[in-house]
Amino acid sequence: MSTRTILTVFGTRPEAIKLFPLCHVLEADPRFNSRVCVSGQHRGMLDQVLEIAGVVPHHDLDVMQPDQSLDALTARLLTGLGEVMDREKPDWVVVQGDTATAMCGALAAYYRKIPVAHVEAGLRSGNIHHPWPEEVNRKVIGSFAELHFAPTETAAEALRRENIDPSIIHVTGNTVIDALHWITAKIEREPELAKDLAPLEQRFAEKRIIGVTSHRRENFGGGMEGIAQAIRRLAAREDVAMIFPVHLNPNVRKVIKEELAGLA
Repeated sequence: MSTRTILTVFGTRPEAIKLFPLCHVLEADPRFNSRVCVSGQHRGMLDQVLEIAGVVPHHDLDVMQPDQSLDALTARLLTGLGEVMDREKPDWVVVQGDTATAMCGALAAYYRKIPVAHVEAGLRSGNIHHPWPEEVNRKVIGSFAELHFAPTETAAEALRRENIDPSIIHVTGNTVIDALHWITAKIEREPELAKDLAPLEQRFAEKRIIGVTSHRRENFGGGMEGIAQAIRRLAAREDVAMIFPVHLNPNVRKVIKEELAGLA
């Protein structure tokens, strides 16, 4: 039986979280030769997820440089991903979401007439400047992807409104839920992980837990300050606990540290 080579491309922490369950499935299926290429768009945070998920990339482009512009990043991504595809000659390329890595991975595949499968397809704000540049990134991918895996019926309908062939649109749910199920099972079967989490469970046993995440460019500055002030007000409630994994971006960390000092 001949196998198909599937190249999965990602580079950020959210992409890794949402794609590692798919990497596991592809790796275990004898019908596929699964290959993984990471760009390193989120270096440290990406590596954390890869280690936890047990995913070992076959290619690591490590593209990030200090103060790199979007056009410089795009050039490095297109060149690096193109070289990987020339070596691997995949039958399909899989990308997720709306990052620069996803867009460049899709474009590099398109330039080589390799079909693209888009995970988390069909998300639209209707405003090309919000989120920026992600709204345009995902519209570019959607314009030529040959399989669209939409997380919701709303996302699928957005694709149909763009005259995408309905036969190549599939509502699959969001793979972040698969990641959640996987990590929950991992905690249950590994006592050391459960032991590490026990103090948090005890600390928050009588509280309602609110998870917070925020690092979009459009929230930098005043937007981030407003989010922090809302968190401070909510955290004053005795029945609430806030868990906020703060992004490494200095535009996020500086504001959060200043506005939420003393709350931890």
